[in-house]
This record gives sequence, structure tokens and C-alpha cells, in this order.
Amino acid sequence: MSEPTPPMPPRRAALRRRRFSFVWAIPIIAAIIAGYLGYRTIIEQGPVLTLSFDTAQGLAAGQTQVKYKAVALGTVDSIDLSSDNSHVIVKVRMNNVGRRFLTSHARFWVVRPRFTPSDLSGLDTLVSGAFIAVDPGLPGGHSQVSFIGLEEPPGVRSNEPGHTYVLKADSIGSLDTGSPVFYRDVQVGEVLGYDLGNGLGPVTVNVFVRAPFDNLVKAQSHFWNASGITAALSGGGFHLEFQSLQAIVSGAVAFDIPPDAQASAPSADNSVFYLYHSEDDANAAGYQTNIPLVAYFTSSVAGLQDGAPVDVLGIQVGQVTDVRLMVGLPNGGVKVRVAMDLQPERVMPKTSAAPATIDTATILQNMVNQGMRAELETASYVTSQKEISLSIIPGAGPAPLQREGDAFVLPSHSGGLDNAIASLTDISAKLDKIPFEKIGENLNTLLITTNRTLGGKQMKQTLTSLSQTLNSANATLNGVNQDYGNDSDFQRSLQQLLQEANAAMQSIKQLTDYLNRNPQALLLGRGQ
Repeated sequence: MSEPTPPMPPRRAALRRRRFSFVWAIPIIAAIIAGYLGYRTIIEQGPVLTLSFDTAQGLAAGQTQVKYKAVALGTVDSIDLSSDNSHVIVKVRMNNVGRRFLTSHARFWVVRPRFTPSDLSGLDTLVSGAFIAVDPGLPGGHSQVSFIGLEEPPGVRSNEPGHTYVLKADSIGSLDTGSPVFYRDVQVGEVLGYDLGNGLGPVTVNVFVRAPFDNLVKAQSHFWNASGITAALSGGGFHLEFQSLQAIVSGAVAFDIPPDAQASAPSADNSVFYLYHSEDDANAAGYQTNIPLVAYFTSSVAGLQDGAPVDVLGIQVGQVTDVRLMVGLPNGGVKVRVAMDLQPERVMPKTSAAPATIDTATILQNMVNQGMRAELETASYVTSQKEISLSIIPGAGPAPLQREGDAFVLPSHSGGLDNAIASLTDISAKLDKIPFEKIGENLNTLLITTNRTLGGKQMKQTLTSLSQTLNSANATLNGVNQDYGNDSDFQRSLQQLLQEANAAMQSIKQLTDYLNRNPQALLLGRGQ
């Protein structure tokens, strides 16, 4: 029996040493960087901003940015239409910096190239493309992420110092958003916009005046519409006046301050002023003394309008305030009532004396007693504009100065060109009544009769008989000459008588021949 084989000693497992491969370092580092960037993105990522615009022109998802002072605050994430297709919804992913702009005071608009008379801006977007601009507004306000975007850039930024004022106007003419505001031909602000209200009252125009020019707006300041071109005939010439080329195209507002108001305090923000139609109207509103006058006319006042000048000896002393037709008078007639304001400050310097100390009624009564009357004159024969002239009429006697409420009623006088035209019209009417046709027929008959008489047989026979008589007289003269001698007084007297008779016969013959050729000379006389 064989001995059992002793067991083999166990083998020692071969231990293999695993070495780290640097190939795995690359994805590990990439994962770490990706995790860090994701963390930074989440940390720096701001909220989603929702903007509503009428159109998405110039906007592109993933490209268009929101900027403030050329600093990117976010990027457009998506563009879609609203549920009713009336506008577009723009989603913007803001960054962490843009988060601070999302308050209720912020305003957003799209910066595009704009080519309008009042706005030439955004030209840099022709190369860089459109972007969304933001105005953060005043500090404060609550957090907000949904806004209605502006279709036009705001006229005033929140960081621009100045004041906003409210103007009330009957009409705005060519004024529009962005129209300039001038002070002494220097642009100091712009029109922010206007509001028609209910359409029954005045139009509200909001204007902004930049600092430090807002200190020039006083409570006594006057604003007027400086749009367009003003044409006038004055000083023997034709004058064109306009504020600037921009004011002609886009309209403009201008203002000034009276000299006595320069020391006054500036007006507060949102102060209300009236917007006058022209500079003349604004200047007239600055006169503190206005004496109301009234005059009545029964002739045509075509061309006379509110604001027409009232002058004395060619110098304006007031203006017309109202022209109204009065119908249904007690006697059944009609007349025109013209109301005026006499403004002595136009020609008289301001004094310390109060206007109440001046006896206006006495002064006007004395002037009326001296012949002062209100006349309607033509201010321009090109435009047919009329004005009221207070003239001294020679021979006009005293007249009582009546009152109509607070106004003084001045007697009127029809004069000037209109009176001359009325006289010519009256003469023309009288000439129309003269029967020129019948007179011409009678004159023609007279000429025919005269021609027949002078060229007839009886006239020729008469001249022949007269010639024979002269011949007989001549023969008698020769006999007498023989009897009395050649140098007697009788002979000389008779000779002179025959010479005069012969000259008369020649004149008669010449007259007869001329009238025979020109019978009209009996009425018209002898021509050249």
C-alpha cells in the first residue's frame, strides 16, 4: 500500500500592482469645470423678463441684447405672438446685473434707425443691429418682471436734470413728440407728448426744459407756438420769419420772461401755462393794463380777425379781441361789433403810478371831442388783412362816449379804400342809368343831317350867289373909285370892307369843306 502523497503547499497569489492612468484626468477636470460654470451660470443668472411690443422688427432670439450705457444686461431668449395676435411677447433672460433694473419705474424700448424730422438717431444700429434699451427710472419702486415696451424713445431720461411743464393750447399745429423748445433761439428742451383729453377742452402739451435753463421758466413766462413761417409786409418790404429749419418741419415751442420778472423764483415742476398761437399774442398777454373798447361798423369787415392790430398814426396801441355780427336789431338792421383792447404799455413806459389813478374816460372823451373815430383800414393789399385805426377825422364834431359794460364805445367812421370803392360803386350805378345808346343814336342822326345840309344844292347855290354878290360889289367899288378918286376916305373904307368880306367868305368855304369831310367835328371838335 502506497503512502499517500503529501499535499502540495498552497501557491501564493501573484499580486499585481495597478497604476493610475492620466487619461482619466481629462474628463475629471472637464467635469469639474462644467460644474463650476454651471454653478456660476445659476448664481449669475437673473430672472426672465417679459416685454410686450407692437412689432418684433429688428429683434432676434439668442442675439438681441438688453443694454444700458452699452453694458449688456441680458439676451432675448424667445419671441412669440400674443394669444390674440395683437402684439409680440419677447422673453429676455437677464443676468445678475440686470436684476437691479427690474422695478416699476423702468422703461424699455427698441433702438432702431429713426429718420424723422424731429428724430435722427440709432444710426449705429445699421451696423451692430437693433437692441433693447432700458431707462431705470427714479430710485425706488417695487420689483416687476413684466413690462409694456415703448414704441418711441422717451424724450427725457431719468438721469437728466430739468423740469416738466404742462401747456394748455386750443390747437397744437405741427407740434409732435420730440419737437424742440427754444429760449432766445437756443434749444433748451423738447416736447414730451400731448393729450387731446375728451376732445372738447384744450389740448395738453407736456414739455421738458433741461437744467440749468429750467431756472428761466418763471410764473410770468409766456409760451407760444413757434412752428412754420410767418410772412408780413412791414416797413415797405416783405419779411419772412421762422425759428429754425427744424421748427419749420417738426414744429417748435418758444418761451421768454418779461424783464420785470427776472428776479422771480423759478416755477415748480408740472406748472401749467397757456400756449399762445404766436409771439405777438404772447407779448400782448404780458401787458398788465388793458382798456376794453368797442366799435360798431355797418360796412364789410372782411379780412378783420382776432388779434388784428389797433394803431394810432401807424403805431400799434392794442389789438382786436372779437369780431361778431349783430343780427335782429330793433330797426331790423345788421352791424358788426368789434371788441378791442387798448394797451398803453405798448407806447408808454411803466411808471410807479397805479393805472387806477388815470381817468381813462376823461382822456377818451377829450379825444373823441377832437374828432377821434375808429376806422377800418387795409393792413396788407396782398393778404387783404384789415386793422382798426384810431384817426382824427377833420370836421368830426364832439360825440358822447358811451359805455357797454366795462368797455367804452367809440364812434366809427367809414373811410380809407373801402369808402373810395363805395363812392366809385355809387358813381358807376349812376352812370349805368344814363341812356348812352339813345344819345348815340341822336348824335348819329344829327351828323347825317349836318352832312346833308352842308353838302346839299342849297348850300352850293348860296355860296354861288354870295360869290356873285361880291363880284358885283367889286365892280361897284371900281365905279365908285372912278367917281371919288383912288385916295378918298370912302374908297379906303370900302376897300377894307371888301377885304374883310372876302376873308370871311374864304373862312366859310374852308369850314364847309372841312365839315363836309369830317362831319363829326361838330361834336368832337377838330382833331390833331
